[in-house]
Amino acid sequence: MDTGNKKFRSICGLALSLFLCGCMGTTYQPDSANMTSTPANTDTTPLRIATFNIAMGFEQSGEMTRALQNPQHLRLQQIAAILQTVRPDIVLLNEFDYDPTVDAASLFNQNFLAHGQDGRQAIGYPYHFRAPSNTGLASGLDIDGDGKASGPADAWGFGHFPGQYGMLLLSRYPINLPEVRTFQQFLWSGLEGAKRPMKTDGSNFYADETWQRLRLSSKSHWDVPVQTGKGTLHVLAFHPTPPVFDGPENRNGLRNFDEIRFWADYLRPEISAEWQDDQGRPGGLPTAEQFVLLGDYNADPADGDSVPGASQQLLNHERVDSQFVPLSKGAVEASQLQGGLNAKQKGNPASDTADFNDQYTGNLRLDYVLPSTGLEVTDGAVFWPASGQRGHEWMGVSDHHLVWLDLQIETQP
Repeated sequence: MDTGNKKFRSICGLALSLFLCGCMGTTYQPDSANMTSTPANTDTTPLRIATFNIAMGFEQSGEMTRALQNPQHLRLQQIAAILQTVRPDIVLLNEFDYDPTVDAASLFNQNFLAHGQDGRQAIGYPYHFRAPSNTGLASGLDIDGDGKASGPADAWGFGHFPGQYGMLLLSRYPINLPEVRTFQQFLWSGLEGAKRPMKTDGSNFYADETWQRLRLSSKSHWDVPVQTGKGTLHVLAFHPTPPVFDGPENRNGLRNFDEIRFWADYLRPEISAEWQDDQGRPGGLPTAEQFVLLGDYNADPADGDSVPGASQQLLNHERVDSQFVPLSKGAVEASQLQGGLNAKQKGNPASDTADFNDQYTGNLRLDYVLPSTGLEVTDGAVFWPASGQRGHEWMGVSDHHLVWLDLQIETQP
């Protein structure tokens, strides 16, 4: 890279940092004497990393903000209690609505995490990242094929209002904001060999002019570098669209598959060398970088409606270590008690992370924490307590369950 480009990158990085600091917030200063401080990451201290789809399900803009402003909001109290129980150092919250007008992370910290819930110890996340989501953003296109270019299914990502089903990353370690990369505007057609939906007669579901404008990510894809004390850990976060709510063209199933494939190709720099992020910076993730993939993939390896092999694109990736499978006793108990499709499924019920309708879907493994090879996994689980176990009373807070791993991060020079 020449000097001119380096100067341009530096200016762009400073501009992005200022934007994130001014519009999204980066730090929260805890004022509780009982709140756990940022931990010292020694050579023997594992990093606990989690993902949790909190499934708030708000249907109107502003509802999330009003809930965060109410310290007595029961579901947010229960979510805070779960985080205070598991105590992850880094956690991705899916379906945390994005509202650029408020500092949602500070509200969540101050009104919920800073207060011990149900006897738990308070916890604080001084650093966070959030960014706009494609959900609810009007595209001006007829994406669902109903002859109209309006409504939640015609947004760049399904949503009734901008920011619905957004994401929030909380961290007890600093985030290198100038180096954050987002791919909200990455085109579906920009993926080599993209799975373009087809009609039953073999013609394209989307006209060429529509296909060339469609965005790949239903929310966004984030590469968030976290400074762990031993070096940089790239948090690769996303939440692909569920592979349902479409027709025989399977546009959502195919999009889900390709949203997952985005990260598979991002981890192969020879494939993603010409890609550009939303800031105009090119390339994928260099092979020497450590990372962890977080999110609700909406794809089970053995069951459900996803395109076969969707999750395996990452589970079997040469740069991903997926050997440790988080489990829970509660998932096994739920599968046995609920029956229905659960009795016919091929996957191990202990690895399920989502509790769905037992007649039409059954419980599935949809939420993942997948580290890069070379990172030692020392522990992990799905937070799904069985009857009689502490925390079982909170299991109705979401139809998903928090998944966590303890990782030994390799010290980097």
